[in-house]
Amino acid sequence: MKKAIFETLDGLKPAMLMVVVQIGFSAVNVLYKLAVNDGMSLKIIIAYRFTFATAFILPLALILERDVWKNISWMVLFQAFLCGLFGASLAQNFYLKSLALTSPTFISAMFNLVPAITFILTVSLRMERLNLGKKAGKIKLLGALMGMCGALLLIFYKGVEIPIFSTHIDLLHRHNENGSTSLLSPSSPPHNESKNHALGSLFAVGSCISFSLWLIIQAKMSERFTNLHYSSHYSCTALMLLMGSIQTLAYALCTERDWTQWRLGWNIRLLTVAYSGIVGSGLMIVLMTWCLKMRGPLFVSVFNPLMLVLVALAGSLLLNEMLHLGTILAAVSIVLGLYMVLWGKAQEVKKITQLAPLDQIIEEPQSSSLEIVVASKLENINSNDNNSNSSSIMK
Repeated sequence: MKKAIFETLDGLKPAMLMVVVQIGFSAVNVLYKLAVNDGMSLKIIIAYRFTFATAFILPLALILERDVWKNISWMVLFQAFLCGLFGASLAQNFYLKSLALTSPTFISAMFNLVPAITFILTVSLRMERLNLGKKAGKIKLLGALMGMCGALLLIFYKGVEIPIFSTHIDLLHRHNENGSTSLLSPSSPPHNESKNHALGSLFAVGSCISFSLWLIIQAKMSERFTNLHYSSHYSCTALMLLMGSIQTLAYALCTERDWTQWRLGWNIRLLTVAYSGIVGSGLMIVLMTWCLKMRGPLFVSVFNPLMLVLVALAGSLLLNEMLHLGTILAAVSIVLGLYMVLWGKAQEVKKITQLAPLDQIIEEPQSSSLEIVVASKLENINSNDNNSNSSSIMK
C-alpha cells in the first residue's frame, strides 16, 4: 500500500512542480506591475533579473556539478546561446513590450498560445506524435484548442462584474476611475490605441514563439547532458541565464540613456529584480528544466494557462481588481483544456511504460551509447533461443 502511494506521488511530481513554477511566475507578474507603477524601465528590469539569476545559480552549478563543466562542447555553448536568446532576451523583451502597449490581462491571455505553438512546432519537428487515429491524440488536440479558445474568450469578452471576496487592498495606489492597469500613457490619443493594440499583439505572438522555441532547445540541451551521464539541472540553467544576462545587459546599456534608472534602493525595485531573478529565473527554471527532461516541452508548456488564473486571484486580493464573467468562463475553458492535454499525455506515457517494463530493461556497459532491449512475451518463453528477434531503442 505504501509502495503504491509513493509510486503515485512520484508520478505526480512533475505536475506538482509545474504548479509551483506557475505560482512563482504569478508573483513575478504582480511585482512587475508594482515596479512599472514605480516608474522603473522594463529593459532594466529584465537586465537586472537575469543578472541576479546568474549570480545565484552559477556558483551552485560550479560547486554541485563541477564535472559537467569539464565536458561542455561548442555545441552545448551554442545551444546555451540560443536558449538565452529565445528564452531570456527575445521572450522577455517581447513580453514586456506587449505589456507596455496593451495591458497585463491581454499579454497573460495571449501567452496561453504557447501550448498550441509548442504543439505545432514539436509535431513539425517530429518530437511529438499527433496520433489522431487514437483517443489520446484526439483528446490532446482538443485540449490544446480549448485552451486557445479560452484565451480568445478572455480577450474579446469581458462580461459583467462578479462580486467576490475583496480585501480592498490596492498596492498600485491607482487614482483613475476605471482602475485600469494598462501601461499606456493616459495622454495617448484615442486613434493610436488600435495601432498600439495591433503592435502589442505582434510582440505577444513573438514572445510566445520565442518561449516555445526555448522549450524545445532546452529539452535538446538537457538531453545532450544526459547522454554524457551527468545530472545537469543547475548547469543547463546557469548556461542559459549567463547567456541571457549578457544579451539583456548589452541591449539595455545600448538603448537606455537615463542612468538614474539603474539605481536600486531598499524599495519595490530591488524586491522585484531580486525575486524575479533568484526565484523566477533561478529556482523556477531549474524546476522547469527538470520537468523538460522528464516529460518534454509540451508537458511544460500546457501549464502556462494556470498563471492566468493565479494572476486573476492575486489581482483581486492585492490589487483590488474586479473579476468579470468573461474571465471566469475563460479560466474554466483553459483549465479544462489543460487537463485534457495532460490526460492524453499520461495515456501515451502509460502505454510506453507498459511496452518497456523496468524488469525487462538490459543495459550494455561496454557500449558508448545506452541501448535498451525490450523483449516480447514470446521471447520470454524462449529465453534460451539466442537467435530471437528483439526491438531496441537507442537513447
